[in-house]
Amino acid sequence: MAAVSLDQSVGRLQIGQDQTQHGSVVEEIAGLIRVNKDGHVERPQVVPSVNAALASDIGVISEDTVIDKDTKFWARLYVPVSRGKSPLPILVYFHGGGFCVGSAAWSCYHDFLARLSAKAGCLVVSVEYRLAPENQLPAAYDDGFKAVMWLKQLAQCGSSQWWLSRCNFCSVFLAGDSAGANIAYNVAIRLGSAFLKPLDIKGLILIQPFFGGEVRTNAEKHLAQPARSALSLSASDTYWRLALPSGSSRDHSWCNPVGKLENLRVEQIMVCISEMDILKDRNLEFCGALGRVGKRVEHVIYKGVGHAFQVLDRSQLSQIRTLEMMSHIQAFIGCGS
Repeated sequence: MAAVSLDQSVGRLQIGQDQTQHGSVVEEIAGLIRVNKDGHVERPQVVPSVNAALASDIGVISEDTVIDKDTKFWARLYVPVSRGKSPLPILVYFHGGGFCVGSAAWSCYHDFLARLSAKAGCLVVSVEYRLAPENQLPAAYDDGFKAVMWLKQLAQCGSSQWWLSRCNFCSVFLAGDSAGANIAYNVAIRLGSAFLKPLDIKGLILIQPFFGGEVRTNAEKHLAQPARSALSLSASDTYWRLALPSGSSRDHSWCNPVGKLENLRVEQIMVCISEMDILKDRNLEFCGALGRVGKRVEHVIYKGVGHAFQVLDRSQLSQIRTLEMMSHIQAFIGCGS
């Protein structure tokens, strides 16, 4: 398997320049994030951010839209252009990055979601949520909930935005990868008691959902990872220390939801699991727990690939598996619409 990797050398010089000014380093994931004692946070640009432009041959129009102008909260939209006049299912998507890094503007997500929109025939709303540690959980969940309520308001009151006429508000899916899948799940939990009409949340699509726990799984203990893997066990632990409220353990329900699923009102869930991911066992345990409380769970294991392969690994195998994943998501959305 080709290593799923991030270039940890990018920004290494810049990230160390202000160390004296900001005190000692208290948390660090090499090449991704460094947190100093005074709370100063540095994130080198390991993945370029891009504007919403897309090549015309993709068959998708993309643009950025403001959800809340006062807080500059925004999302990036992807609208297929060759799907006739029928309303499109809506996929509300949350990017990964351990709650601490990443963006809806990252080139890897821009490419992946544009292709997914075209393949699955859905309108994608990619949410730019607040990051930890500056905004610890539940900030990202708050933003996800707010994004769904914004869609509800648009459905109720209308707007001059051209893409609204393409939306099927009765067919909404919440989705994300890694930490974004965790956000999608926890937003769904919060939406369980909300009045959403005319929105109808049809399902959850969770790609390599980022969960944890104090007791290690076999995959966490024994599954060997490449030196530059997208998610190592030490990086996972650091993300959770930065994202969870101070004093919380990895058995907090936001991190370890197994056994606490009774408030989930969504009936159809798809979970995408990578065979070489340290989260594999947790993802399978999560699927089993969902089944035990009566949810319809479809899970797929992608052979020979690791965490975040669909956005970070350009190997031939990963490209094949990414196309398989898109086809599975297309079928899931089609069945749920």
